[in-house]
Amino acid sequence: MTILESPHSIVKTAPHSRPLKLAILLNSYRSPFIHEIRDSYIRSLSQVTHHPDTQLSFFYPADNYKQENDLPDLSRDNYDLIVIGGGNADPRKRHAWILRVHKFILDTVKNYPRQKICGICWGHQTIGMLFGGEVIDLEHPELGVTEAALTPLGQKFFGSRDHHHHHQQQHRASTSHGKVGKKVLSLQQHHRRALGTTPKGFHELLVDNQAFVSQNNAILTFQGHPEKDARCAKLRVGDAVRWYSLGKNSVSEGETGSSESEEEERVTMLVKIQKDMERQHDGVEVWGRVLDWVREGSSGAGHEILHGAGVHL
Repeated sequence: MTILESPHSIVKTAPHSRPLKLAILLNSYRSPFIHEIRDSYIRSLSQVTHHPDTQLSFFYPADNYKQENDLPDLSRDNYDLIVIGGGNADPRKRHAWILRVHKFILDTVKNYPRQKICGICWGHQTIGMLFGGEVIDLEHPELGVTEAALTPLGQKFFGSRDHHHHHQQQHRASTSHGKVGKKVLSLQQHHRRALGTTPKGFHELLVDNQAFVSQNNAILTFQGHPEKDARCAKLRVGDAVRWYSLGKNSVSEGETGSSESEEEERVTMLVKIQKDMERQHDGVEVWGRVLDWVREGSSGAGHEILHGAGVHL
């Protein structure tokens, strides 16, 4: 596998039927963990992209939006898959870099209707919003590995995969997470916003708007993180302190008598979240199905979903 970044630097890693070329957009603004996030993609995809010439190209539009190479140039480069990855900003905001990513997605769907796109977390919300879905704030943010029920279409989608790797088949046979005909998927979660409605031109794969596939089979999205392992997820466990108001100074003045119990609650919650992040999940299996899906055809009828676009740029 070859890993490229913009500006390009090359690293070689481990050895499918043909090499794939993926563009991965990491949409975190000034994240101190951006390289660790990149590495989590490399670790997870290395387990399913078994060809030495597979290429991953990483882009950082949140930090490099003033540079010419902050987004893939589809007039010059062909990609089997474009991943719109997670981010740390509200996709409803109108920051310049966010609007550029919005435009890139809409232009890609319009001008390259057969291009396969996969949205993850922020990318899932952004794509859903662009095509008529509503992004909502959650009362209770999600952190750690959680289960989501597959819809009937989702069961068919994930039950029809044709993985070519014998060792993956053995792994699935020996765990409860990899059974064909499964009813749920387990993925790392790290979000305090979600899609509240189904975008136009999309079909639900996981209940509660947690995964979609477009009618033309060109766009696939997940609220969860198939790329994240516990090692990467736990880097952001501190977000729980803010999201769940677990700060040491969260006790109001005059309530010092309850500070000890508040601290115990804080520690208990953080320990629970870290344990949730260490739970077994289906991330690698999901990537395997995504790459199988990349090799499937699409109708190319991008107008079917563009008709539902809900954002004015």
